[in-house]
Amino acid sequence: MIGREHDAELLADPGRVVPRLFLPGEGVASSHSRAAEIVRRVLEIPAPELETLADDLVEVFSARIDDAPALFASHTEAVSSRLGSETSITPAQSIVLGASFTAEYAVEGAALCNPSAVEHPDQSGLQDGQLRVAVALRAIGEGHISSIGFAEAVIGPGDRWEFDERVTPLTPPTISEGRWDRSHFERSLEHEQHLNELSSAVLRRLPDSFTPSDLETALAGIPDQLTRHRDSRADRDTLRSTAVSAYVAGFAANSALSQRILLPVADEEDHGMEDARFVRSTAADGSVEYRATYTAYDGQAIAPRLITSPDLASFSIHRLSGSAARNKGMALFPRLIGGEHLALSRTDGQNISLARSSDGFDWSDLGIVHRPVEPWEMIQTGNCGSPIETERGWLALIHGVGPMRTYSLGALLLDLDDPRTVLARSATPFLAPTGERRNGYVPNVVYSCGGIVHDGTLWVPFGVGDHRIRVLSLGVNEVLDSLVPC
Repeated sequence: MIGREHDAELLADPGRVVPRLFLPGEGVASSHSRAAEIVRRVLEIPAPELETLADDLVEVFSARIDDAPALFASHTEAVSSRLGSETSITPAQSIVLGASFTAEYAVEGAALCNPSAVEHPDQSGLQDGQLRVAVALRAIGEGHISSIGFAEAVIGPGDRWEFDERVTPLTPPTISEGRWDRSHFERSLEHEQHLNELSSAVLRRLPDSFTPSDLETALAGIPDQLTRHRDSRADRDTLRSTAVSAYVAGFAANSALSQRILLPVADEEDHGMEDARFVRSTAADGSVEYRATYTAYDGQAIAPRLITSPDLASFSIHRLSGSAARNKGMALFPRLIGGEHLALSRTDGQNISLARSSDGFDWSDLGIVHRPVEPWEMIQTGNCGSPIETERGWLALIHGVGPMRTYSLGALLLDLDDPRTVLARSATPFLAPTGERRNGYVPNVVYSCGGIVHDGTLWVPFGVGDHRIRVLSLGVNEVLDSLVPC
């Protein structure tokens, strides 16, 4: 190993929970909704006992739920059809009813791993030589379902990385409609092989930019002959699910970054949002935004998706399409090259390839740039975050999978003007799962989704055993000098 491993560490915290609507009996084939019986039982509790129970619930859970009474009231509203139109309830009944249909979910109940570091949007209040860093995290909870969480850290002064204490309670976002470009919507349908007469008829009725609400208007205007066709219901469901897969997740501006959690919303991410690779991206006009790719998993299939954000408080989330948007591990370059968006990807599942896009949404494959060469990467290889620009080329952190499914970290150096050209590579990994790094939720794994350079030092937060987060620092020139010319 080259570089220095620091004492900084993040561990999964099972106390970081989010409240979710809980409907007992639903989703189980042999059961049925028990909502009516539960409502009846709550309303039969004597008033004094109910008041005490309501007070206890608010006192106990307010430390972990922001505005617990309002949350309970919203869940009472969700089952209000069981109350009957003539039934009025007291505030205490509303709290107990809502709590009866609420369950906490520990987003890090199983593990915390695969960090991605990027410059924080707020650099105020720092000493000379310091940099505040935003760290995206893969939080794994019950059922191995992943969400995207965040932490904050400060680098410096000098050779120092310190994680800030993470803030609770967690605050799930407000979800609102996303917006589609009609041409991208068409390419997405084509990507999933859903272009047919009905979808074409709908496309003709959509404006150039539209929301899911606009789609409903277009669906209402298609010819009756198409709506009565045998497959029309499935076709319309596909159009709707595609449209709502784009959404905006917004957080209060005064919430701490570490309170924010991106939970699965769209159908294709129902079983997890994995391994977000964030980058601070500069457009051709000099404007800056945060962009990230992540892997959506629906329980059967995976797909890369895109996050864009101006401030890490509002996140627009979208599908990607094209021949290069078919596997895990896309990582975006931080700026346009030759007027195009570029990304490292792993289209075939085992080699690192390069992808291009004119709009950042539809991606085509430019071919393989690196195949497994050394024993430590003989099973497969892939990137570990967005390439970092240096005077000598693009420094791309990579991982290799070797015998015993051992994940190690190395690097490539790519040409600045033509990243298809590999100038140098790691012959041996600079970080491997040795000693205590062998143990974890998934043994024999060290993995990162992106490092950051500050004052000539490369800082690499990394997951150990898909279980905890550690930090490695290496001199940029130290890394570059360790690479073998190709």
